[in-house]
Amino acid sequence: MEELAGRPKSLTEQEFHYCPGCTHGIVHRLVAEVIDELDIQEQTIGIAPVGCAVLAYDYFDLDMLEAAHGRPPAVATGIKRVHPDKVVFTYQGDGDYASIGTAESVHAASRGERITTVFINNAIYGMTGGQMAPTTLEGQKATTAPRGRDTKEAGFPLQMSEMLATLEGAVYVARVSVDTPQRIKQAKEAIKKAFKVQLKGLGYALVEVLSTCPTNWGLSPQQALDWLEDNMIPYYPLGELKSVGEVE
Repeated sequence: MEELAGRPKSLTEQEFHYCPGCTHGIVHRLVAEVIDELDIQEQTIGIAPVGCAVLAYDYFDLDMLEAAHGRPPAVATGIKRVHPDKVVFTYQGDGDYASIGTAESVHAASRGERITTVFINNAIYGMTGGQMAPTTLEGQKATTAPRGRDTKEAGFPLQMSEMLATLEGAVYVARVSVDTPQRIKQAKEAIKKAFKVQLKGLGYALVEVLSTCPTNWGLSPQQALDWLEDNMIPYYPLGELKSVGEVE
């Protein structure tokens, strides 16, 4: 019998540990499908973060390394410079990429490091109990902001993609979402383009993925998808923010 759908070669058979309704699993599959379609499994090295995706090395059937919290861009830089023929990507959450690792993220992009970053933005700290993150929206409740984020005290939510798109070394910056089938397809296209940017040696590539966290948002999986649509996308608009150079 012909198999119409199955597990990507670049994913292991390990069952994901993510909460029901979390969209990390969708993004893992998209990354794996892109690696398979580009036929780069044997030359790809991934960097796992500290956060909900800390066990990504169990899920991707690739050479994987674990980095200290916030340091994947620095680790990826070292690997890529020593092995320029390899395809190197980081998979990071908002606490890892936009908080403790902000300096590493900004400077890797500024230097134009030829790496690819998949940045998961669920507007909260997921693994450690739902604390306010740099990306938590104004008024959004968190365990450390029970009355909602007050911008007078905590500042405004950080728009990493808009900030990094201003840097010369960042040649591809896109923001996508995985809350509907159509947007999942668009997310895969953006991730594939980000890997192609690296294969062409053009510079730093970033794909920000808006993701849900039903557990820490205190919502059902369906409610979480609706909340993302109604609240996150207006503040974090989808689309390509920057694309320099031909990758096809």
